This record gives sequence, structure tokens and C-alpha cells, in this order.
Amino acid sequence: MDFSVVAVAREDDSAVEEPLRVAVAADRLGYREVWAGEGPTWDAFVLATAIGRSTESVALTAGPVPVSVRDPLTIVRGAASCAAVTGRPVGVALGTSSKRVVEGVHGRARVRPAAVLEESAAAVRALLPVAPGEPVVPGSGFRRRHRAPGGPLTVAAFGDRAVGTAARHADRMLLDMVSPDQVRELRAKLHAAADRAGRTPPTLAAWLPAAVDPGPASLAQILRGIAGYLTVPGYREVFAAAGFGEAVRRAAAGEDPRVPEAAAGVMGLVGDLDAVRARVEAYAEAGLDEIALVPATAGDPGGERTLRAFARLPGWA
Repeated sequence: MDFSVVAVAREDDSAVEEPLRVAVAADRLGYREVWAGEGPTWDAFVLATAIGRSTESVALTAGPVPVSVRDPLTIVRGAASCAAVTGRPVGVALGTSSKRVVEGVHGRARVRPAAVLEESAAAVRALLPVAPGEPVVPGSGFRRRHRAPGGPLTVAAFGDRAVGTAARHADRMLLDMVSPDQVRELRAKLHAAADRAGRTPPTLAAWLPAAVDPGPASLAQILRGIAGYLTVPGYREVFAAAGFGEAVRRAAAGEDPRVPEAAAGVMGLVGDLDAVRARVEAYAEAGLDEIALVPATAGDPGGERTLRAFARLPGWA
């Protein structure tokens, strides 16, 4: 199993600079890659550049960035600019994001999201390897001055059409907070789609909330994150099947879902080291290639305790 680390601003009362603390801890502990998450607080490419300037060697991936609010050239230019400033390989991750973010935050229409993801992934795939001196875009009259960013193209996927896009264009497909059973199902879909496309299947990664020996603050932070998934199709069914149907019902009714503590272990890596190790093994058995740790930081600044514990697991990469 490969481990990477997610540095993303939580839209709560956590410190704005918390993602940088997470990234610095990950670099110091020897993790190979940090994801710079996009959100209302941080621009992914600015955050990735700040991480690159604050760390020694960790590789960078910016995103997922919502394809409905950035055109392909803007995405590739951002990655190439970050790579030029940091001297690191920089990958990009693409996703459709949500109506709440695209329309509610950016003021853009989120229409045809699966089609836009396909169009953007194809264009970014073509633009990423453009070398210095070659046209930035064919016929534009402008030539690439930065080197290619050098990192992988990742596509965040859950629905069938997005999985197909990842199979056709990506080096890696990304899932977000999934159970081992969902990993198994989505991996099978990915491999089938890659066979149809005549490509080697992309590797499969998942962002998973993580907290080893969590205190009350860490656990509460993870449960707040889970609450946002209780009404999302594909997730609500998993929580209901796991025995949390009442929390799903309350969330659908607009009430406080009162997420039980046990829910933290359904789609994440939460508990003592033995419990977390067993969960890692379950994800590996289901076919996950990479776990991108989203460490709880409340009560554990920078996620240091959790990241250090994972770095001690046998066979981590």
C-alpha cells in the first residue's frame, strides 16, 4: 500500500495555515506526495506552491480542481507555474465538485458535469506534456516557456461516466471517503472501462479520514466531515446498511444527524493502531493502490500523531 497525505483547508474554525503544517509534517516524516486541496479558502496551485517552498522533497498534486470553473489551459498553466517555482514535479487532479461549490461559491452553472469532466480531462491530458518552445495551444501563436509540470493526471470519479473518463485519460483515479466494498466495486468498473479503452488501468487512490488514538476533538472533527456525506447518493446507502439509518434519515430531514462515533470507522481509518492496521489491510484486499490520508488536526496540530503512526506501519511507502 502506498500512502500520501492530503493538505486541505477545512471550512471551519481551524487555522488557515493548518494545511501547511500538515504538509511540513508529511515531508519531514518521509511521505512521498502531498495533495493541495482546493476550496473556498485556498487556491490549489497557490497552496501547492506554498507547500513546495516550505518543504524539502515531497511531490505535489494540486486539486481536485472543479472543471466547471477552470479551463484546461488555466489548469496546466497553474501546474507548470508551480513546478517552475518549486522545482518539484506537480500533478493535477480534476473533479466535478458539487453544485454547492460551483454555483453557490463560484457563481457558475454546474451543467453537464460528466461531459465537462470528459472534455477537460482529454484537453489537460494533451496539454500536460507540451515542451518548452512548442505551441501552448495549437494555433494560438503563444509558445510554452515553462517545462512540463511532470506530475500525474488524476481524475476524481464515482459515477460510471466519470470512471470512464478516468479510464481513458488518467494516470490515477481518485475516490473520496469510500468503504472497502465500494473500492472493490469501483475498481472492477475502472478495469472494465480501461479494457474497453485499450489502456492499462490507472492506479486507484482514495482520500480517507484518519486519526490514530483520536481524542474527543479529533473524533468530533471527523464526524462533522462525515455528516456532509449522509445525504449524498452512493454514500447514504452505505451508512444506512452499516446501521446508521437514523443519522441518514435525520440528515435528509434537515435535522442534526447526531452521527454516532462508530460511523468514523465505516469509511475511514480511525481507532487504535491495531484497528487502523486492520482497516488498511481491508482496503488493500479490496484493491486500493494508495491511501491519501486526511489526518484529523483538531487536538493533533498538523496531524502529527496520526501521520507518525502511519509512517511506522510495516511496508508503508
